[in-house]
Amino acid sequence: MEMSTLAMTYIFILAILAGIEVIGRVPTVLHTPLMSGANAIHGIVLVGGIYILGTAGGDVTLKIIGFAAVVLGTLNVVGGFVVTDRMLEMFKAKKKADTK
Repeated sequence: MEMSTLAMTYIFILAILAGIEVIGRVPTVLHTPLMSGANAIHGIVLVGGIYILGTAGGDVTLKIIGFAAVVLGTLNVVGGFVVTDRMLEMFKAKKKADTK
């Protein structure tokens, strides 16, 4: 069953609004620890964007929406890994200089 461009655009806009609503309500203190868990959600965004690109056919609008979803999802995944890595670096013991 093929979805129309309007239906896919509607789903895309609802996903944006739901994401803004969810992220906007997270307290700043919890935002960094939640980034590592959010990478799975961004992976779903990537899969959805790839699916839209695969089913777009000759529809330029769907190709643009799919491309935007893939680019933004990729940026979120990479950003999440960077933030998580920086957070984990804070908990590593500092190495002392070797003084012989």
